[in-house]
Amino acid sequence: MFRTLVIGCLACLMVATRAWPAGTVQVPVLYIKQQVERPPVLSNLDDIPADEGLAGARLAVKDSNTTGRFTGQQFSLRELAFEAAADPGEIIGQLQAAEEHFVILDLPAATLEALLRADPGGKRLLFNVAAPDDRFRTELCRNDLLHTLPSRAMLADALSQYLVKKRWTRWLLIEGSLAGDKLFADAIRRSAAKFGAKIVGHKVWDGARDARRTAQAEVPRLTQGVEYDVLIVADEWGDFGEYLMYRTWEPRPVAGTQGLFATAWYRTIEQWGASQLQARFGKAAGRPMGARDYAAWAALRSISEAAIRGGSAEPAMIGAYIQSPEFELAAYKGRKLSYRPWSGQLRQPIALSAARSLVTQSPQEGFLHRESELDTLGFDRPEIQCKRS
Repeated sequence: MFRTLVIGCLACLMVATRAWPAGTVQVPVLYIKQQVERPPVLSNLDDIPADEGLAGARLAVKDSNTTGRFTGQQFSLRELAFEAAADPGEIIGQLQAAEEHFVILDLPAATLEALLRADPGGKRLLFNVAAPDDRFRTELCRNDLLHTLPSRAMLADALSQYLVKKRWTRWLLIEGSLAGDKLFADAIRRSAAKFGAKIVGHKVWDGARDARRTAQAEVPRLTQGVEYDVLIVADEWGDFGEYLMYRTWEPRPVAGTQGLFATAWYRTIEQWGASQLQARFGKAAGRPMGARDYAAWAALRSISEAAIRGGSAEPAMIGAYIQSPEFELAAYKGRKLSYRPWSGQLRQPIALSAARSLVTQSPQEGFLHRESELDTLGFDRPEIQCKRS
């Protein structure tokens, strides 16, 4: 069964509805979130917030209504939340019955794929803020689907550019046994071939070992006998990756999903006015802003920016403007962001961060593209199979 979350949303609306001028046009947005059942892992130091993603959308409503008050446009958010075990058919039914023209989808990949295959589309503009799977950008893309969360290919390319620039081109790849781990490892292999690095060794952490107890013995054994510059780890849920650092046979850096990692947003990002966004989010949510929060914030801000800049609250006009060459989103990343017409992916710089320090941002200097350097990250136009008009 689904339940409608109204507490945070009502707070947004209470602020947004004070002293609005007569004739204000409403721009409603629907947020659909399905919880994800986290597999049992060894590293549970950081809990996943219950409002992950939602908190970013709520802040974006407030940010958008600050300007919307003067342009006669009021943005609102309706939230539907589902348990991890919810039937995808029920979620699809709620989407099809919804009256909102703009929908933010915070769904696991399996549910998102089921929704896309069941819903013919065309009535709404959908924003994927939770599924990094590349297939939604290369095979299952469609005209009414946009992605504000970076794909795994974008994250892998961002990391690879920096390592290649540092001339750390020999990589030992260790991947976990979960589906996401394998997909990220595949993205790393593709990126290595793309930028001229080499996977000199490949190991699998099968999950049968307790890294907390065996890391001192297992990791040196797992990493010896191979000459490499960087250990690349693919462990999206944090089962073993944190235990690889400082335990390798040779003194080598760790990167990938742990160590030096690529992300759309993290608490270490402070440049380009980002500290203001970090402070506003922290005050509103009581915690740091994460990548999914940022993706949801960017999705709703895309809607409001198109409505305000385009001068129309008509859904078709907003959707067309978002996907036009004229659209630009100021998003605290040092440059204006836009959507790729061939995949619906939001072009954006990717941060490379350690736990407490921002190391750099990709694309790296010297990696060129005929249209935009941002398109060196992820799948380019000639690489995709689906066609968007």
